Amino acid sequence: QVHLVESGGGSVQAGGSLRLSCEVSGNTDSLNLMTWFRQAPGKEREGVATIYKGSGDIDYSNSVTGRFAISRDMAKNTVYLQMNSLIPDDTGMYYCAAGINYGGVWWVPNDYRNWGQGTQVTVSS
Repeated sequence: QVHLVESGGGSVQAGGSLRLSCEVSGNTDSLNLMTWFRQAPGKEREGVATIYKGSGDIDYSNSVTGRFAISRDMAKNTVYLQMNSLIPDDTGMYYCAAGINYGGVWWVPNDYRNWGQGTQVTVSS
């Protein structure tokens, strides 16, 4: 079983920055990617950024490209999401998820079985 714990959320003004962390524990041998999702009230869960375990390849949604950066520290079993130039539309609950995907379509929430509890990000204008 895989256990994911997010931290680092908070409230910031537009233009500010936050760094989210996702600590991973358990058996991840069968999984090949870690993805950050977010969900705003009344909206669907949206894939934000992903990193592939083996290759380290990274991809981002169009809405965060150039502002967010996903990274990992394999020694600490932790995945990070550095969020810069935050805007009010970035407000939502941020979740990390662990999954397996070989088709390149990493942003579908239903493809993930392992989720953290989420951390809230609020950006005020």
